[in-house]
Amino acid sequence: MPTPPRAVVFDVGNVLIDWQPARLYETLVPDAAEREALFARVDFAAFNLEGDRGDLAEATAAAALRHPDDAPLVMAWRERWQEMFGPEMPGSPEIFRALKDAGVPLAALTNFARDTWLLAQARFPLLSGFDVEVVSGREGAIKPEPEIYALVEARLGMSGAELFFTDDKLANVEAAAARGWRVHHFQGAGGLAEALRAEGLAV
Repeated sequence: MPTPPRAVVFDVGNVLIDWQPARLYETLVPDAAEREALFARVDFAAFNLEGDRGDLAEATAAAALRHPDDAPLVMAWRERWQEMFGPEMPGSPEIFRALKDAGVPLAALTNFARDTWLLAQARFPLLSGFDVEVVSGREGAIKPEPEIYALVEARLGMSGAELFFTDDKLANVEAAAARGWRVHHFQGAGGLAEALRAEGLAV
């Protein structure tokens, strides 16, 4: 068996908690062609990423000003954000709790606005269980930028193969692997549990 990693680092959205913007917008704009046209006019992903560097309410309001004809639908991104976030991903909370019960230090490394992170923690107590939180909106840096990974290392006092990281976005996984972290591209809790066991962690 390999020497187990000393800490496990989790992405949050679509790893621990489901995040599906389409669920809200299919309700707001039922017609598929109209919805496609809306997303062609408004780059929701871009302003959401702006929010991930700071505050989503501010980024959404700025986007609404740039798209006055679509402003109510743009503002819904923040005003009804909680309808896009949740429930917990099947099986992932059980893995999280097993690691925590075993005394493995746990860190969040997540692209998340500082305002919605507080909403998420209030709704899902699991998200208050991290030993270290590196939240992009608080740090002003986002994955896969190297500086946000360096913050995890500094706050845990660990680096390289001491860390195991899982994320659903391959670019973020590859950035961690480039720092020597052990990594897993998340595609479901079963695969994550198998990867952790292969590294010598009991889950």
